[in-house]
Amino acid sequence: MSKNIKFAVIGCGHIGKRHMEIIHQNSGAELVAICDIENKESLGIDSKHNVNFYQSIEKLIKTEDDIDVACICTPNGLHASQSLLFLDHKIHVVCEKPMGLNKTECEEIIFKSLTVSKQVFCVMQNRYSPPSEWLKNIISSGKIGKIHMVQINCYWNRDDRYYSKSKWKGNKDLDGGTLFTQFSHFIDIMYWVFGDIKNITGRFNNFTHSHSTDFEDSGIVSFDFINGGMGVLNYSTAVWNNNLESSITVIGEKGSLKIGGQYMDKIEYCNVENYKMPNLAPINQPNDYGDYKGSAANHHYVIENVIDTLNEKNTATTNALEGLKVVEIIERIYNKKQT
Repeated sequence: MSKNIKFAVIGCGHIGKRHMEIIHQNSGAELVAICDIENKESLGIDSKHNVNFYQSIEKLIKTEDDIDVACICTPNGLHASQSLLFLDHKIHVVCEKPMGLNKTECEEIIFKSLTVSKQVFCVMQNRYSPPSEWLKNIISSGKIGKIHMVQINCYWNRDDRYYSKSKWKGNKDLDGGTLFTQFSHFIDIMYWVFGDIKNITGRFNNFTHSHSTDFEDSGIVSFDFINGGMGVLNYSTAVWNNNLESSITVIGEKGSLKIGGQYMDKIEYCNVENYKMPNLAPINQPNDYGDYKGSAANHHYVIENVIDTLNEKNTATTNALEGLKVVEIIERIYNKKQT
């Protein structure tokens, strides 16, 4: 018989509220506590989430003795230390991207999780998108043959409407950089489908955000895949007014394809030898944050996977090692190392 999984949500911003709603909707989950440094009245939390509220993780842990899972939905730079704090108290962790801001932090989390025999689930919900699942399947099947070239384009708008409302976005220590905050999901898809990279070179610029961020808003990164083929990642948050596109184009030995749209949500081209394009399931809408939009709203799959894994019906879709790998790739890109 399945156990009802009890959750605490740490951080009550846009994504934290999304976690609360998904937990509320799942009959196998129960929200028992929430935590944020701000006053509860100022956070706009739906009245249906009337559970114990704390402004300190330490007090939450000291008071609540039946939490199974903590969802870490705080600024990027806090993810690692807060994950370790809950693991220290033998509580499973669901960590929003990124798992940490460097490889060392992620390794500490993995070591601790193994020491206390607790799970760490990394939120990489774009893997659940039907176009992403289709891409994974067609590449893994070998139908397209050897990979020659992969181009990833991520062109989004993140202007003052985004940064002026935040106390941490754009801050190097709490945000980490554009690849961590905006585009780590697409690096995860790249790694998940095509594997690790080497021979990295990069060019970076801050065209429109010098007053609002401590880091670049745009980059051109080229590399080789260890499994064969070469790739390029072009990204920017300097697009005027609205998001432009998120896309992956693949040139292979036996065909070519492109997934595009604003959120990598459309199959724009598929011409593969002896292959008929299947009908894909409907796409979930992107997360809507008012002035801007983000990746697909697939968090319900994440929470469902957590519940099933802890009830021994499944395994983690994106485990801590994969979360570490995404961070390590981003770290190498920013360091522009040749490996």
